[in-house]
Amino acid sequence: MPADVILRTLNLGKRYKNRWATEDVNLEIQRGDVFGFLGPNGAGKSTTIRMILSLIQPTTGSVELFSHQLQTEREKALAKVAGIVEKPDFYLYLSAYHNMEIAGSLTLGRTPERRKITEALGLVGLIERGQDRVKTFSHGMKQRLGIAQALLCDPELIVLDEPTNGLDPQGMKEVRELIGQLSNQRGMTVFLSSHLLNEVEQVATRMAIINKGKLIVQGRVDELLRESANRILFSVEPQTRALSVLKKIRSVKNAAVNTDGIIANIEAKNIPSVVSRLVAAQCRVSSVKQQRSLEEYFLSVTEERS
Repeated sequence: MPADVILRTLNLGKRYKNRWATEDVNLEIQRGDVFGFLGPNGAGKSTTIRMILSLIQPTTGSVELFSHQLQTEREKALAKVAGIVEKPDFYLYLSAYHNMEIAGSLTLGRTPERRKITEALGLVGLIERGQDRVKTFSHGMKQRLGIAQALLCDPELIVLDEPTNGLDPQGMKEVRELIGQLSNQRGMTVFLSSHLLNEVEQVATRMAIINKGKLIVQGRVDELLRESANRILFSVEPQTRALSVLKKIRSVKNAAVNTDGIIANIEAKNIPSVVSRLVAAQCRVSSVKQQRSLEEYFLSVTEERS
């Protein structure tokens, strides 16, 4: 494994009876990434994460972490990894600090130093609430406390499965800022699973999209969105005639109908002439829009393969 790649999956798949939850998932996460693992609910994100963290066994393929094979070197592979799958659990009638002591004892095999606990609580913005019972915490505060617990083992890779799920906008903002802080100030690699595309777009450096258990695309967020700038969405009627016209134009590639209109690959300089051809064919063009946001890109690539 190259030095900058700390997590790699090879043909990773999980089958339940006759149904594949995931199949042939090949991921590469580089050191320092905030890696967004995106997909609709039920796409296979949590199943993939559970295989990466050795919570379930894969049906096919392998996982390599920090140059160690998970199947044969589990302890070494996971030594620098921390993960939160779904929501973290706590002893609600104990304080945040006491919960940290218990979690640290289970993770490290000993009670963590007071300095270590206060440092982790401070990093997630809970130092002033350390002696308060967790039952008084909001959902967002509990999520941040879960991340603080994960930090006790000084991980180099932290895996977060839907960390903003169920949070209000303020809670989402707090977790998003914390992820950026872990990456920028602590140099951690963050593997972030989510179906909330706008949240991931604000923090991720690289990403992969999974749909119906299959990996669709993977790469740098800025590069993928730059490629999508040539993806043009036409709101035009009648669609059948417009699609026929577009498919005959040499500068238009991959024209197809989706739920919002007709999408095609066209360089910006060719858009005026394409619109003129549509109008000349008596098509009513209501709007022409470049597909730039992560949400638009996600919808376009998942609909193409649905």
